[in-house]
Amino acid sequence: MSAANELTSAQRDDLRIVAAMIIPASDEYKVPGADDPAIQADMLATLGRDAALVAQALDHLARLAGKPLAELDAAKRDAIAKKFRATGGVAAATLVRVVLQCYYRDDRVLRSLGLELRAPFPKGYALEQGDWSLLDPVKARPAKLRRAP
Repeated sequence: MSAANELTSAQRDDLRIVAAMIIPASDEYKVPGADDPAIQADMLATLGRDAALVAQALDHLARLAGKPLAELDAAKRDAIAKKFRATGGVAAATLVRVVLQCYYRDDRVLRSLGLELRAPFPKGYALEQGDWSLLDPVKARPAKLRRAP
């Protein structure tokens, strides 16, 4: 069974609305929002093991709203989203991760970021060296886990 069949029509509508709230379209950067049909299709096609948690998050949103989120105006959606962030737990985090991962693998988004349209491996990407001394306070903390033999 595909993820599109696992989510109800109302859940798919709410997923589109939530995705647009998380990442709206930008004329300045010439990128679509996460509610773009191609990005939405990717989300639905690749939900896989996250489908149950995403459905749970969307159901929680609908309960908070008292009806499907897609039926609310923008101001009410924002108020519900605020409650959702505070009470959504793991399901909410999963929903946000799914939106982000699908959005940032879209070719149009990668182009806008100046990235090559390729997998990161085997070539890899060069990263600027940061200030490793920022980790010194963490390294100075006492160990909380036992060492492996």
